[in-house]
Amino acid sequence: MIKGITFLRPAGSAAAYARLSSFFVALGFAPGKGWEEASSRGASFLAPLGNLEFFEGRRPSAADVLVEVTALDAVHQAAAAWLRDHGGDEAVARLSAIADTHWQARMFTVEPEPGFAFSFWAWSDPLKGKPVAVEGDLSAEGMKFAIVVARWNAVITERLLEGALDALLRSGAQRRDVEVIRVPGAWEIPAAARTVANLGKVDAIITLGCLLRGETAHYEAIYNEVSRGIGQSQQETGIPHAFGVLTCETLEQALNRAGIKAGNKGFEAAAAAIEMVSLRRKLTEGGAA
Repeated sequence: MIKGITFLRPAGSAAAYARLSSFFVALGFAPGKGWEEASSRGASFLAPLGNLEFFEGRRPSAADVLVEVTALDAVHQAAAAWLRDHGGDEAVARLSAIADTHWQARMFTVEPEPGFAFSFWAWSDPLKGKPVAVEGDLSAEGMKFAIVVARWNAVITERLLEGALDALLRSGAQRRDVEVIRVPGAWEIPAAARTVANLGKVDAIITLGCLLRGETAHYEAIYNEVSRGIGQSQQETGIPHAFGVLTCETLEQALNRAGIKAGNKGFEAAAAAIEMVSLRRKLTEGGAA
């Protein structure tokens, strides 16, 4: 039985490999397992749905790789921000404007690396006979965030912090609108997050920490209280709290989840915070009506 489909494209150089990987992470793709060998390495990115399509007649004016998205304008904005950060106006020239297609969709094409073109599209009629879900966008413009990060296990938490800041700034947040609050360890995260939430000056709080099991039950006692405290603060204050507290068996596992092999959970927590703020605004403004 068919399980999946994978397209392989040689990056050409280590620099191109790094830029392409960075681009797809910035646009919200879920990193796959990838591989690392003596003679080669690969970075994979996952999508919820994959298609292999053939056509006859008029060819769509698009790149060979088409990516369907739910918030085309937000993706276009994220792509423009990434290009600007990685090459300035010259790089932004490799991003087309969003245009209507002859197949009732909107689309743009971008080359994050010369010779690597990708087209992103969304239906002009998002209903297409189906109910539309209310969901958040990944644009952090105009939002304010607090990042509560533990100093304990700093070799991990600093990587998580870097990932969270990267996600926020790439998505349009201003550095002046992001406050970083350091606490001694994971145990102190809920109290600091609750204090910040009660002040009502931020739109979301991102909690980052790392707990390693070690050889005692101390790990589970702390984790249960930390997760309960963060969840309770979110529920009682109404301020979204993104959970980026790692709970790992070993230091190696934690390093992998902090950007080595399994993505950066700080980046993912920040992306979740952005989406939840956007969703909350839509719901409070009547977006679910």
